[in-house]
Amino acid sequence: MPEYFDVPVIPFEGPGTENPLAFRHYNADEVVGDKTMREHLRFACAYWHTMRNPLSDPFGVGTAQMPWDDGSQTLANAKKRVKVFFEFLHKCGIDYYCFHDRDIAPEGKTLAQSNRNLDSVVAEFKRQQDRTGKKLLWGTACLFTHPRYNQGAATSPYLDVFTYAAAQVKKAMEVTHELGGEGFTFWGGREGYSTLWNTDMKRELDHLAAFLHMAVDHARRIGFKGQFYIEPKPQEPTTHQYDSDVAACLNFLREYDLLDHFKLNIETNHATLAGHSMLHELLVAATAGALGSIDANSGTPHCGWDTDQFPTDIYLGTQIMLVVLKMGGFTTGGLNFDAKRRRESFEPVDLFHAHIGGMDTLARGLKIAHRIIEDHRICDLISERYSSWESALGHRIETGKLTLVELEKIALRKKEPITPSGRQEMLENMVNDYM
Repeated sequence: MPEYFDVPVIPFEGPGTENPLAFRHYNADEVVGDKTMREHLRFACAYWHTMRNPLSDPFGVGTAQMPWDDGSQTLANAKKRVKVFFEFLHKCGIDYYCFHDRDIAPEGKTLAQSNRNLDSVVAEFKRQQDRTGKKLLWGTACLFTHPRYNQGAATSPYLDVFTYAAAQVKKAMEVTHELGGEGFTFWGGREGYSTLWNTDMKRELDHLAAFLHMAVDHARRIGFKGQFYIEPKPQEPTTHQYDSDVAACLNFLREYDLLDHFKLNIETNHATLAGHSMLHELLVAATAGALGSIDANSGTPHCGWDTDQFPTDIYLGTQIMLVVLKMGGFTTGGLNFDAKRRRESFEPVDLFHAHIGGMDTLARGLKIAHRIIEDHRICDLISERYSSWESALGHRIETGKLTLVELEKIALRKKEPITPSGRQEMLENMVNDYM
């Protein structure tokens, strides 16, 4: 097969290397704890950013150099992109990928034509998977780009749009199943409102729940056993999206009896826009047993926009991997680089620099997180902070066996409580030592 990237397979050369096209920390077969790095991290590449993002912005046209792409919306061009993509996965050592249906195949003039186009390109994905052993982490349907979705898809006030979106999800789920996808994601980019003056919020939420229940039923019908994900995001493009953050998603799933069928795919940049830290969002999900997968990127905190930068913050990488390790690791999910190069980084080789940096950041975070857990010091300090709850009284409260009246009687007999220091600065210094 022809090669489209004048780049070798990226080697692991260790922390001392000065080679920009080498890994310093990601050594796929290195064992950390009870798994290899490859098994812990389950890296995935986002097709939409790697193969389709022109690097445009509101003030300028795209700058991305993609010499393999003739710019046409033909099936031949779409299939050629697939071959280029799998070369990139191979040379980067990335085992998984994710896609939107309309990213991989051109949309036709009719739904039937769009479905035929998708089938044709999926056949090429299947050939490349069989040839390389690469896998689909999750698929999804693009229910936000086409003008028909300008007022929502599953929450559109117009029945014809809802019906079209349902048919599109049905097909996207079927091709995800055909490719052996381990999950299917719903991102409600247009599932929200711009103003409440023209919005029946309850009806829209009821419709969204009905839509998701139909997806669960269809998965059962076709034998798709992959994990369903909801991806939280508060705003942009809408003023307010119903999947605004992890807590809102969990509340929605519980209210509509969907929690048994969905976990969350959490993106760092979306946490930023929600006004939360990524650690907060991950912990809220993990505590509920609902952390499924992660879109690994970063954003500019003072910019109210989804900038989708590659992760380079080792502190953040450590926090992410601490949560993943403590929950026992990924099952169907992984670390998907929903990230794009900067507009100034437009040469094909920059795709490699970007992914190498992200992979090394999270591999380094994995090693540091493992060391923190194995060392026990931080865990022991947290346990000590809550040690009073290990008493008989604490146990009775936690198991719901005491009333406010009984607690008042106990409090009246006791002296004023003495509160020890939380030692925040000491813990932060300790974390820096692990870095």
